[in-house]
Parts: sequence; C-alpha cells; structure tokens
Amino acid sequence: MSWQAYIDNLIANGKVDKAALYSRAGDALWAQSGSFELQQPEITEIAKGFDSAEGLQTSGLHVQGQKYFLLRADDRSIYGKHEAEGVICVRTKQTILIAHYPSGVQPGEATTLVEKLADYLINVGY
Repeated sequence: MSWQAYIDNLIANGKVDKAALYSRAGDALWAQSGSFELQQPEITEIAKGFDSAEGLQTSGLHVQGQKYFLLRADDRSIYGKHEAEGVICVRTKQTILIAHYPSGVQPGEATTLVEKLADYLINVGY
C-alpha cells in the first residue's frame, strides 16, 4: 500500500478531515490530504516535542498557523485542541502521522482511528 493510501483510508471514515504523514525526523512529507501541509517550523516543533514537550508546553502546538492547546505530549503521542476541533500526532518507528478532526467529531473516536493506524504501521516495521 502506498503512503497516500493510508492517508486516504484515514480520511474516508469521516472522523478525520485532514491528515499528513511525515518522516520521523519531520524533514520529508510522504503523503497528505488536500493541501494539509505544515510549515517546516511546525513539523520541527512536533518532531522535537516527542522527545521533550517543554517547547510545546511553553508555546503551544501549531498546525497550519493555528495554535492548539496542548493536551498530551509523550514519546509516542501529542494531542492538541482548539475550541471543538483538534490535532492528533503519533510517532512510529519511521513516521509522524498528523491528523485533524473537525468540530462535531468526538475526540476519542478520531484518536482511536489515528492510534490504530500508528499501531499498524509499527507492527509492519514503520
């Protein structure tokens, strides 16, 4: 399956409206939905946040110019919320998966889908 197919399948369920897949270092965009692409400082901030959440805790999580309130940050997952929408970032062995859910979607539903995709990627070596 191509990288793009993973993103397309994630979006198809309607719980996530935008997503992108980056290299683990955040230096390469491998797949995206529509024009969902982060600025280099944003993806760098996220990539560093998995190892140390201090920067995210201080300045917040930024995705496509929007600041999100940091809900969780550890070596696997980073969650952010802005009003009724949110962002889920999950790091695997070789990738960073970033997904956005719109208002009207239960955060837990979107999180479960994104985390399951990350689990799958980890299980197949990515």
